[in-house]
Amino acid sequence: MPSDYAKSLGARLRAIRTQQGLSLHGVEEKSRGRWKAVVVGSYERGDRAVTVQKLAELADFYGVPVSELLPGGSAPSPLGPTPKLVIDLERLAQLPKEKAGALARYAATIQSQRGDYNGKVLSIRQEDLRSLAVIYDKSPTELTEELITWGVLDAEARRAVESF
Repeated sequence: MPSDYAKSLGARLRAIRTQQGLSLHGVEEKSRGRWKAVVVGSYERGDRAVTVQKLAELADFYGVPVSELLPGGSAPSPLGPTPKLVIDLERLAQLPKEKAGALARYAATIQSQRGDYNGKVLSIRQEDLRSLAVIYDKSPTELTEELITWGVLDAEARRAVESF
């Protein structure tokens, strides 16, 4: 039976992984097999003890300080997954080019890079929203409100901007 500490540590590991948009399999792929999905999953469930050395290596892999992973302190980042920013591509296609052309080109570039051509929706990262805000000469909050008004983003996107 995992201890409460092991469960808390695991929850923090899972939160960091999901904030980065990685599945367990994605961790294995991104690490080129260094971190096996089954091992990371067992750390996250608290079923397997993680050594200090492994914890430091995982923190390095995720690009976060070890302190972010340790339970008991207050973490500067949220523990739940970051709300998703999902662009409605079908709605975007209906908007005039003079209004949404930059967003459409940006979304097409992301789709091309990811090989993601489902054509209905596209998840973007907070960094993408920041870049788009610069392109539109607005703050991320202002742009989010405009995209919600256009029907391209769901109102839930406001929560993602609040975590900036």
